[in-house]
Amino acid sequence: MIGALAGGIGGQVQRDANTRLVAVAMSEADTAAMRDAQARLAPQIGSALPDLAATDSSAAPETILREPGRNYVAVVSGSLGRPEITAPADAIERWRGPIAILVAEASASDNRSYPEITANPVATSIAAQRSDRIRTAQAGQLLLFLLMMLLAGMVLSNLVEEKANKVIEVLAAAIPMDAVFLGKLAAMLGVSLVGIAVWGAVGSAIALLAGNALPQLPEPALGWPLFATLGLLYFAMGYLLLGSLFLTIGGMAATVREVQTLSMPVTMAQLLVFFLAASSITRPGSPLELFAAIFPLSSPFAMLARAAQSDALWPHALALGWQALCVLVFVRVGATIFRRRVMKSGKGGRAIKGHVGGTTPA
Repeated sequence: MIGALAGGIGGQVQRDANTRLVAVAMSEADTAAMRDAQARLAPQIGSALPDLAATDSSAAPETILREPGRNYVAVVSGSLGRPEITAPADAIERWRGPIAILVAEASASDNRSYPEITANPVATSIAAQRSDRIRTAQAGQLLLFLLMMLLAGMVLSNLVEEKANKVIEVLAAAIPMDAVFLGKLAAMLGVSLVGIAVWGAVGSAIALLAGNALPQLPEPALGWPLFATLGLLYFAMGYLLLGSLFLTIGGMAATVREVQTLSMPVTMAQLLVFFLAASSITRPGSPLELFAAIFPLSSPFAMLARAAQSDALWPHALALGWQALCVLVFVRVGATIFRRRVMKSGKGGRAIKGHVGGTTPA
């Protein structure tokens, strides 16, 4: 089921990224003929034809392709007798044939020969740029998810070990549990960052040796330095959020078997959260994407994808502040549960400090 869900989401993202919208910058009569031709041919070869959108015929095709908020893969201009297509080279190769079919169908001549379409290649377009940045967003989300799932489990195993040898009880007798949990999270995050630095150095060395043999990811909207910085910040926040949940689980569990039983739902839920963020990549600003950005566990993934697609910085400052607040809330809840269930210092329980100090409470 998980594999089918992942495949379905990946396929949907790929379909959304590969737009089929072609702008028609012709005269009003030629544009109407093109759209009529598409309507007639759609029942037969609809999946092979592009979607058409009428646009200002006086504007330069290069300007139309770069219009913010538009998602045109190509622009057809000129006339039915001498059509032209303006697009990146790969889009010209993809759509020249289908557009020739539409032009031939739209021509009033009985002899429907396929016209020669003049190609005007450009470096890029908004649609091509969007598709490239979606690939970078997907790669960033996947790397973030793998690192978090690989490293966050250390927090849980460490807490179980300290509970077994009573170290955590001694610490709790000396300092507040909130401080103990935050200290443990910060320490384990530091260890994880050291591991990431080592892996990153090895990966960089391999990339330098491989040269152009490895595929290159398109540059994100914010640029690589800022995107990498935000990636580290979102990893830290995601690690702290997931780690605080694992600490809460460790506080409720008495044995390793109980830890495994309680941690499995959290692990599966995190997988579903990742799928939620992945499915929102191609829908920036939609209710689904906003929910993924607000929900604490999916927020790091959704905001990293936004960093790849949008150059706005203020949403990241807001998201990081929200995630930090959620970390504090999760730690406070986890510490409260730990005190009540393990340390027995809640209502009706025994004070641990008396045992550590060698005295028995009255």
